[in-house]
Amino acid sequence: MSMLRNLATSLINARDERLVTTLPKAKELRPFVERVITLSKRAAGLEGDDAAVRGVHLRRQAATFFHAGNRQQAASTGRRNAPRAERTAGVAAVKRLFDELGERYKDRPGGYTRIIKLGRRVGDNAELAIIELVDNPREREAAAQTERRAKSKSAGKKSARASKSGEAEGGRRGGRKADKTFEKEETTKARGKGATPEAKDSDKASKGGRRAKKTEQTSAEKDTE
Repeated sequence: MSMLRNLATSLINARDERLVTTLPKAKELRPFVERVITLSKRAAGLEGDDAAVRGVHLRRQAATFFHAGNRQQAASTGRRNAPRAERTAGVAAVKRLFDELGERYKDRPGGYTRIIKLGRRVGDNAELAIIELVDNPREREAAAQTERRAKSKSAGKKSARASKSGEAEGGRRGGRKADKTFEKEETTKARGKGATPEAKDSDKASKGGRRAKKTEQTSAEKDTE
């Protein structure tokens, strides 16, 4: 029991909220820690006039899972202007449980810890494992980075679609045919639909002469008939 109390204290007070130990110890520690986290979660969801009283009762129940930390407080409180002794790790663990972890896991039905196997240890060949609290700061930071990347990708796709749609509106087709009045002259010439150059006067005269000759021949033929 003393070993489980020490492991639970180390896990809850750890900055990265994880602990490396052997696999059998991690399996024994998991239900031990989850029971005390459940007590802090109940305290976070209390309502009513007697919520404070019930919260104190739950805090005292959780304190039994850790080593007592008030043994040196009595010696310092009896002296005037004497510095109070520091709280032990067990008291700090209880405080963190009810101030932070209870609110974090308030809506979680269970499964507050995770065990990750690391393989065998060199020397005694013991199987090592990592036991950590879920939704720790490292996981939340990774989730925030993933969300930011997804937002940046979606924004990039939207900008690319907007640029493509703008180019299509200025080109030949943008979902519908573009207005020819706003079409560039270079684009019109490139498609071969530009205005044809006016025929020269000599060409016009030659064409007109040929037509006149044809009309004269047809009239002569009619006279002969």
